[in-house]
Amino acid sequence: MTGGTASRGTRTRRAVVAGAGIAGLAAALRLRQAGWEVLVVERAPARRSSGYLVNLLGHGYDAAERLGVLPALAPLDIGSFTSTLVRSDGRPKVTVPDELARAALGDRAVTVFRGDLESALYEAVCDSVTIRFGTTVRAVTQDHEVVQVALSDGRSEDADLLVGADGLHSGVRRIVFGSESDFRVDLRHLVGAFPLDRAPRDVPEGTGATFIGPGRTAAVINPGPGRSAAFFTYRDADPAAELARGPVRALTTAFGDLGGGVPGALDQLEADPTGAYFDSASQVMLDTWSHGRVVLLGDAAWCVTLFAGYGAALALTGADRLGTALAEHGSDVPAALARWEVLLRPEVRKRQALARKGTSRFAPPSRAHVWAHDLMIRAIRLPGIRGLFRRSVQRAKT
Repeated sequence: MTGGTASRGTRTRRAVVAGAGIAGLAAALRLRQAGWEVLVVERAPARRSSGYLVNLLGHGYDAAERLGVLPALAPLDIGSFTSTLVRSDGRPKVTVPDELARAALGDRAVTVFRGDLESALYEAVCDSVTIRFGTTVRAVTQDHEVVQVALSDGRSEDADLLVGADGLHSGVRRIVFGSESDFRVDLRHLVGAFPLDRAPRDVPEGTGATFIGPGRTAAVINPGPGRSAAFFTYRDADPAAELARGPVRALTTAFGDLGGGVPGALDQLEADPTGAYFDSASQVMLDTWSHGRVVLLGDAAWCVTLFAGYGAALALTGADRLGTALAEHGSDVPAALARWEVLLRPEVRKRQALARKGTSRFAPPSRAHVWAHDLMIRAIRLPGIRGLFRRSVQRAKT
């Protein structure tokens, strides 16, 4: 798929993309398919990825299909698995069979680890774009014809477009739009996620175990050899202090009293915390995602948080639609960015609102809320309620 030409006369249009995560690589791929010359810069010295799951549903699945990465993702799809809600000591309370989740998600859905999606995008684009690791954007100047990007390696790049896809703590956003504190809304929850080198002993293959208690959730999944991962989230009034403690101390303090697969997961984290994702759950609220020839994409622009369950899908959708808008508007980059935002912003608002509501599901305010959640899980196994649940998931995908 090419999606149109990027030539202006005899000159090929050029983009600099900051960030080699899902949003940045997807943007690079989509722009390259549209004929742009693309340079990607990434602050990390080499490729890296965290180990939690991402779901590609609805628009996200459609975007992955148009970007051409579905064939690479299909063999890595973990599909659905039996999920067991457990007590604090690991004993099961209620089990939801995998066929229920499979029926709810439908055929056009892929569930993969974040690192697998990143790898698929990287392999699709690495031979056709330049990627510089260990490099950040230091300064940005622009006029109506060009954006000049000064990089940390001492080089300066002229481009038609700068895409800031450098995450929640975006450097491009800080330089062009202002301080992070002006746009980031902290939800006062911490999130930790990491892959497990060894399958958890107390979580059988093909299953996942989830503990949900007042103010916290711990989940350990074991889809198969080399595919296990752990996810933790909890509410805290002072996220900055928790982050200062680091993932090992913070997560062990918050979840060290639990049984089941949690102790083994925490032991692996302590042995090697380098692959762990640990951050506060925050959303980004901006009046506009673009300024002249600079546009923000993914978490840098909106960050719906893991509570929305749609961050990767939105990153792919945003990148795909960005390429389409730029192709349709020719040389008028600001007009393309404005149109792109008008069409995408309603979906982002919807997902951010769902995420804010979702905090009570991942960190229930009280034991009464936990009890109500358990009751709901038991109810969806009933034939009549099962159909309602399936239809609600299908509506959420659109």
